[in-house]
Parts: sequence; structure tokens; C-alpha cells
Amino acid sequence: MKSETVRVLMIGDVSGSAGMGALFVGLSTLMKERKADFVIINGENAAGGFGISVADYRQMLQLGADVITSGNHIWQKEEIYPVLSSSEDILRPINYPEPCIGKGYTIRKKGAFEFAVVNAQGRMSMAPIDDPLKRLDQAVREIRKRTPLIFVDFHAENPEEKEAAAFFLDGKVSAVAGTHTHVQTADERILPSGTAYITDLGLTGVTDAVIGSDPQKSIERQLTQLPMKSEVASGEAHIQGVAIEADAATGRAVSIERFTK
Repeated sequence: MKSETVRVLMIGDVSGSAGMGALFVGLSTLMKERKADFVIINGENAAGGFGISVADYRQMLQLGADVITSGNHIWQKEEIYPVLSSSEDILRPINYPEPCIGKGYTIRKKGAFEFAVVNAQGRMSMAPIDDPLKRLDQAVREIRKRTPLIFVDFHAENPEEKEAAAFFLDGKVSAVAGTHTHVQTADERILPSGTAYITDLGLTGVTDAVIGSDPQKSIERQLTQLPMKSEVASGEAHIQGVAIEADAATGRAVSIERFTK
């Protein structure tokens, strides 16, 4: 008897109004084309490039997101704090220490299956928060008592740290997808024990820019080394991410394909 599979979209960091516009225009079609059973979106840069507003959160859910992940910018907009505290469909990285509000993982039932999403943050060239591997290991052990379908958003700067996390979790989760750098990598693959992996999902926003920001402002900052704030770029925006197919019974990845929509 052929095993049943599920199809999951993991979508890279949404950057500003351009990224939200790309979701509004293209997400529904993308879900239909990919026959998606579940959609995970990193939304931490939706509000002008830094943080996520309550309106952004609600719109992402209306457009088709099942779970919204985040990273170091999740704390930028205080208006989202009550949502983080009370909702099961938006996450902050699991390795922020107590007493930080919010949840680091969630299990959502959709159709006949339970999908788990875990959010973690790296420490190399980032804040020295709790050990992500130890927190991931603890969470995955608990989650696997309920479901093998586990999808990890690892929000990190350093490719070595992302790959190490993926091999650490290989065979224990369905996928590990990196976020944060806003540059989609071309290394999508299935690791030896069945976990799908990509170093970075990329950007949902203006890709003909500097990590989604205005190129001229970025150039000026590099030339002067002054602490100027980035400005979200305007122009044609795209949705970037991966489509993952996984065996529903075992959680093992069957395929992973990156896309720019």
C-alpha cells in the first residue's frame, strides 16, 4: 500500500509592505499550484522591515498561513506581545530564555494530520541566548510523542550553524529551513536520514535589492559606516521558499524544491 504524503510550503522572511503585497497577490495561486496542505511563513520583518504588527499577523492568516514563525525582530512591535502570549499560530524562537513571552513550538491539526512547527534562533554573530540545539532536542522529543511531521525554522546568520543544526536533527524532523539572511540558497537537499534542508529560504519582498532594502541606503551605510536605518525597497516583489513533500506516517521527507514566485 502506498504511503500517504503531505505537502508543506515554508516561505522566507516577509519584508515590509512589498512582501505583504506579494503574499496578497501570489500566495493563493502558489498554494493551489503546489497543492499545499500546510503553510509556514516567517513574518518577523513584515512591519516596515522590523517586527510584525497585529494587522500583518491577521492578514497572513487570512491569506493562508497556518503558522507564522519569527526571529530576533519579533520583539520590535510591542503590540504583538499579547498575540504572542495567547495564540498558537505565531512563534518566537524557542531558545529565548525565561521569562520571555510566547511559544517556541506549536502543533496544529489540519485535515487528518497534526503538523508541528518549531522556531529556533542561532547564536553565531547573533544574541547569546540559550543553546538552540539543546532546546530543539527537548522539544522534538516531546513532539514526536504526538506526530512525526515536524518542520523547523532555524533563524540564524551563520551557514555552519544552520547545517550543524540540520545534521543534529536529521531523521528526527521532516525539515530544517534556515531564515534570516534574506538570500535564497541553492543547496536544498534531503539529508542521509530523511530530513529536508535548505540554508536559507530567501525573501518575500523585493529581491532586486539589498536583502530587501533600498540599495542606495545600504551603499551609503557601507561608504560612511554611519548607523543609518535600512529602508524597505519598493518595486516588484516575489515569494521565495521551498515546497516539501513528506511521508505522513514516518515524517521523512520525500522531496524538497525551492521556488521564486
